[in-house]
Amino acid sequence: MLNSFNGGGLAEYAVASANLTVKRPAEVSAAEGAGLPIAAGTALQALRSIGAKFDGTSKPLNVLVTAASGGVGLYAVQLAKLANLHVTATCGARNMDLVKSLGADEVMDYRTPEGASLQSPSGRKYDGVVHCTIGVSWSSFQPLLSDAGRVIDITPNFSAILTSALHRVTFSKKRLVPLLLSPNKADLEFLVGLLKEGKLKTVIDSKFPLSDAGKAWQSSIDGHATGKIAVEIES
Repeated sequence: MLNSFNGGGLAEYAVASANLTVKRPAEVSAAEGAGLPIAAGTALQALRSIGAKFDGTSKPLNVLVTAASGGVGLYAVQLAKLANLHVTATCGARNMDLVKSLGADEVMDYRTPEGASLQSPSGRKYDGVVHCTIGVSWSSFQPLLSDAGRVIDITPNFSAILTSALHRVTFSKKRLVPLLLSPNKADLEFLVGLLKEGKLKTVIDSKFPLSDAGKAWQSSIDGHATGKIAVEIES
């Protein structure tokens, strides 16, 4: 994983910190591994913030994953199921079968009234939300949460940060929590191990050669990728 502030990954050679570098096993392709540091790392830390554990001791939590067919969302669905959580997910209609196949218990098309409401079809209250999109206010989530439910916002805006601060100073049980990824080697090793064992899958939307990196960025900016967009070095 490279320094998020400096970037530098779109190059034939890049310098990475030794304490944020792990070996890629032969069972994991370069493109599959490349999806892990930011997207899977964010999903993992978001779920841990909700209370998910990956040692078999997780409580039977109910979680909602928004934008579940995006880069972070697809990892979040899989990781949540590995932690034995009940997963409700929203995504576009064309990706509902994919999200279901990766383990989601309930999948809703976000364009329908039911999906836009974010309510669990089974009437469950959410112990946590991995919020991977924009344009949904705290007031939409608040009535859907359990007594101590948390919304982990991976793309917080200024309003979300203010709401989070208010929740902290008022000791609110229901909380909005902005997430800033905290890179560490242990998480990378854990995620690579899951890929190697076939317990986690990197869904690749498309691949571009380095010479077409601009097209890759445009595809990402368009916002409709299913999974990860990979840029590969031409051999």
